[in-house]
Amino acid sequence: MSTGQANNENTLQATIEALVQPGKGILAADESEKTIAKRFQSVGVGSTVDNRRWYRSSIIAAPGLGDIVSGIIFFEETLTQRADDGTLLPALAAHNGIVAGVKVDKGKLPLSGTVGDEITQGLDGLAHRLTQYQRHGARFAKWRNVYHVTATSPSRLAIASNAEVLARYAAICQAQGMVPIVEPEVLMDGDHSIDRCAEITEAVVHEVFHALHRHGVALEYMLLKPNMVIAGKDHLTPSTPEEVATYTIRCFRRVVPAAVPSINFLSGGQTPIQATANLNALNSLSKQPWALTFSFGRALQEPALDAWRGDAANEEALQSALVRRAKLNGKALLGAYEQNMELLD
Repeated sequence: MSTGQANNENTLQATIEALVQPGKGILAADESEKTIAKRFQSVGVGSTVDNRRWYRSSIIAAPGLGDIVSGIIFFEETLTQRADDGTLLPALAAHNGIVAGVKVDKGKLPLSGTVGDEITQGLDGLAHRLTQYQRHGARFAKWRNVYHVTATSPSRLAIASNAEVLARYAAICQAQGMVPIVEPEVLMDGDHSIDRCAEITEAVVHEVFHALHRHGVALEYMLLKPNMVIAGKDHLTPSTPEEVATYTIRCFRRVVPAAVPSINFLSGGQTPIQATANLNALNSLSKQPWALTFSFGRALQEPALDAWRGDAANEEALQSALVRRAKLNGKALLGAYEQNMELLD
C-alpha cells in the first residue's frame, strides 16, 4: 500500500468514527431549492437565499444537537453560506461537534427504455466538485437514487442502472478521501403491500452491493441510507412498527454485508412520530451486525419549521423543537422510545 493510499484510508476511517457513534444519527438538511420551497411554503415562508441561510444556520447552532446528531448533510449552497456572525456553516457545525457532508447528485431524469423509472445524474465532474466541497469543510457525501413501485416497476434495467450509478459515485468519493452515503430509496408512494416493498428492496439492495463490489468500494468506509420496508402510503392496511422491524431486518440480513458499519434509515414520507416508532421497533430486536440509526430530513425538521414560521423571534422555539425531536430518536436508538413521550415537555 502506498503512503497516499494509507493516508486516504486513515482519513476515511476518521470520518466513519466521527459519524458512527452510539446513540447518534445524521440530520439531512440537503433539500434542493424546489423541495425546501415546498417545506417553507407549508409554514408561510418564502424560499429566499437569506431565509434558507438563516434557517439552516439556526438548526446547525441548536444547543445540544451535537449530543444526538453526528453529521449533517448540506445542500451545495449551504457550504459557502455564513451565520450572522460570519462563521461558515460547515465550521459552525464542526464547532458543535457535527461533521459536515454534502449532497452531490444533480437530481433525477427519466430512464430511457423504461416506463416511469428514473435515473440520477451528476457523475460528470464529480471528482473535481468533491475537491471543492472538501475545501469548504465537507468530509462525506450523499447520493440518492429512487425506485418507483408498481405491479411492474421498477424494471430490471432500472435496478441495474441505478446500482451502477451508486457504485461509481461511491468509488469516486473514496478515491477522493470522502465517505460516501449510498442512498437507494424504494419510494413509499403508492398502494403496494409491505411484501411488495420487501421484494423490491431486497432486489435493489442486493444489486447495489454487487455493483459496489465490482467497483472496489471498501464497505468499511461507506454508509447505507435505505428506506425501511413498509407498505405504501395508500395501502389499505398501514404497517405496524413490529411489521416494519421484522420485514426490514429480514431483508437487510439477506443482502447487506456485515462490513458496513451503519445503516442510517431515511424517513421517506413517514410522519415524525411514525419514523421514530419504526426506528424504535428496529432497535428493540436482537443486536444486528450494523448500527441501526437515522438520517432523517422532514421527520426531524417538521416540528422546527412549524415552530419557526419565518419569525426570527422564534429561533429558540425552532431549536428546542428540533433537539426535542432528535432526542426522541435518540431514545429510539436504544429501543426505549414510547409514544407517550410525545406528550411530555
